[in-house]
Amino acid sequence: MRAFVYDALPGRVVFGLGVRHRVGAELSVLGCEKVFIISSSHAADVATEVAEQLGTKVAATRIGVRQHVPDSLAASARAEAHEIEADGLVCIGGGSATGLAKVVAVETGLPIVAVPTTYSGSEMTPIYAVTGEHKKTGRDLRALPKVVLYDPELTLGLSARVSATTGFNALAHCVEALYAKGANPVTSLQAEEGISALASALPRVVAAGDDIEARSDALYGAYLAGAALAVTGTALHHKACHVLGGTWGLVHGEVNAVVLPHVVAYNALAAPEAIGRIAVGLGVADSGHAAGALFDLACEIGAPTSLAELGLPADALEQAAELIIEETGTSNPRPVDKDSVLRMLEQAYAGARPTAP
Repeated sequence: MRAFVYDALPGRVVFGLGVRHRVGAELSVLGCEKVFIISSSHAADVATEVAEQLGTKVAATRIGVRQHVPDSLAASARAEAHEIEADGLVCIGGGSATGLAKVVAVETGLPIVAVPTTYSGSEMTPIYAVTGEHKKTGRDLRALPKVVLYDPELTLGLSARVSATTGFNALAHCVEALYAKGANPVTSLQAEEGISALASALPRVVAAGDDIEARSDALYGAYLAGAALAVTGTALHHKACHVLGGTWGLVHGEVNAVVLPHVVAYNALAAPEAIGRIAVGLGVADSGHAAGALFDLACEIGAPTSLAELGLPADALEQAAELIIEETGTSNPRPVDKDSVLRMLEQAYAGARPTAP
């Protein structure tokens, strides 16, 4: 018998072509009449389309967000929600739009209807973050969207670069869901299926951005990734990415693409069952090659493979290692220490093929 605890999270998911047209119907079920729309700049056209559908239900629209949700932006959005007396939030775009809606929801308790346009997966989790001097994350069910509308048509305009990097963000969700402290048989099934879907879809998406079947498969994988991580929590990989991105202003998806293979190598001996399932999802026969397979996938789809190319200063590695250890604590299957984490970061900085540090 395998004992486990699984806390299923509430929420409604609607997946299919054209489901963005259901925003109004879903808001009506929630009883929302004064809606605050928050949208990424790249999704401005979709936000305009949704606003036209909703008509007088739209109390305000904010186009343009910033990654890592700076304190000042969070305060401004909260103030606007109070000023217009909003009774619901609609977020349209990637993880930054979802993240801003989440910090508003945590303070106000307003329900969120999320319309994701990338593969970030944030829309499925109750995890939120705000960045002051450093990026600080929290977990609160008020941050979990009530409804998520997955419309693969909305990902057709994503560039190959953004598709690759947000896809790696989703892969990282699957990977950590397999060995985080809250891992259980249900989430592990989701995570392995998510890895398989993403590993198959991302090369096809990058090769032909208008391939709607590939886009659908990638979005399906991202949904599974977010749903799994939402229950299990995070470990070394996400702590490292939050430190690197939040402290040095690096793009979250790009950092995920660089760091993930190295974290898998770091944890390989400490979490053999999880690494074996990662290998299966990637279609690799030998679990010892899982980290290398992720690195090869990044190369194949044009994702970055080095922290240096992202603009991280070389003299930042030691400070980064210290901050990552502080943030990670005991959440990782392999204990973290400065020398090992620093060696891992040095490999990631150089863009070297990952080996266990």
